[in-house]
Amino acid sequence: MTTIWWIRRDLRLHDNQALSAALQAGTPVAPVFILDSNLLASDYVGEKRLAFLFASLRELDADLARLGSGLIVRRGDPKQVLGELFTELDAAGIYAEEDYSPYARQRDAAIERSLPLHLQQGLTMFPPGTVEKKSGGPYTVYTPFRKSWEALAPPARSSLLPAPSRLGSAADIKAESIPDTPQWPEESDFPAGERAARNRLMEFTHGDDAPVYAYKDLRNQVARDGTSMLSPYLRFGMLSLREAIIHALEARQAAPNTKARQGAQTWLQELIWRDFFINILFHFPDVMKHSFREDYRLIRWRNDNEDFRAWTEGQTGHPIVDAAMRQLLETGWMHNRARMVVASFLVKDLLIDWRWGERWFMQQLIDGDPASNNGGWQWSAGTGTDAAPYFRIFNPALQGKKHDPQGIYIRRWVPELRGLPDTYLHAPWETPPAVQKESSVKIGVDYPEPIVEHSLARERTLDAYSRARKG
Repeated sequence: MTTIWWIRRDLRLHDNQALSAALQAGTPVAPVFILDSNLLASDYVGEKRLAFLFASLRELDADLARLGSGLIVRRGDPKQVLGELFTELDAAGIYAEEDYSPYARQRDAAIERSLPLHLQQGLTMFPPGTVEKKSGGPYTVYTPFRKSWEALAPPARSSLLPAPSRLGSAADIKAESIPDTPQWPEESDFPAGERAARNRLMEFTHGDDAPVYAYKDLRNQVARDGTSMLSPYLRFGMLSLREAIIHALEARQAAPNTKARQGAQTWLQELIWRDFFINILFHFPDVMKHSFREDYRLIRWRNDNEDFRAWTEGQTGHPIVDAAMRQLLETGWMHNRARMVVASFLVKDLLIDWRWGERWFMQQLIDGDPASNNGGWQWSAGTGTDAAPYFRIFNPALQGKKHDPQGIYIRRWVPELRGLPDTYLHAPWETPPAVQKESSVKIGVDYPEPIVEHSLARERTLDAYSRARKG
């Protein structure tokens, strides 16, 4: 007899509740990863995220080999693949970490009808339905959700599950190779695998001068490494959210002063946002297709294809937007403040449907997560739960001046503007001809004119949202 550990979004050995439950079954454990043909065919799956996933699977396979085991990789529809493996392995049960996307819930429900699938916690700190209003029902505003979340018993370090010291080989069974392409670059800022994730967590949260203590002050500076940069690892479960939260709580407790404590608290609140958006997706799965707010489903979008193309390529003529979009294209990641800026620009300057941007992000981001990505886009568009007001429209030039005051970020990702003085870097269309000549930067030739004038676009968007609100 064998127990199947079906690995999905939990590519780790430490604090893995699904793995722990599989081990408690008392039979050899077969680690299985399925290259889901349904997901691979989706237009939400991008090459960079696949490359990061494949590289991380290779790291996990190497970790399993050190425990005397190995990863069984199969390709196809999960229900069919698991049915075949169940027979081949003479399996007694299948253990997996529960997921809450509409597709995952539908998939798992279908499998549970024919196979003994045992779903375990791990993706969230508290499962959906735990943090609810006193009157019943889900929160749709973050702050009361957070306060209710924080009122629950905090996780203790003793709750963290150790990695097994040995797994052993479950069976000599046919397995596919982990795909070699697309390849993840070795020089990436995001080394693949659980070890890299846990090292980064330690570096971010430990020591009197730990970066987490400056998080509140530096997290919006796009040229600084002021964020944890753990989102890709949390996305694939190379790090458990529970472990990250415990480190945040311990850092807050050990903070050397009030300012440092505020930094740790601010990061903890960002981790709670993940639970909040997963709860929203669980209770309101239609947000994947429509605006949460019904009145904004009537917005008349422009949806200009040429404007959208310029946005995706980082050729809008607005430097902070272009820098961020080029960072995304090259690395598969984007600073969180920059995500808000480019989202606001697409939706409220170009009046393009937020779902276009949401899909593009899912195609490009290595940390692309259905719940967080959807929640972030609807927040920026003003169409979602606890969203930014519809009249909150970022001025890209002012955002650049505030969050990249020395132009380090812009000059890195938009090298054609490196010669411009700081005075004109954030609004290069204002650069006098003499300064353009002196700087060897000709606006409209070396760098595009802005595709939209912000103040005019703002009025157009306010009018579109107002008309939708009036029906």
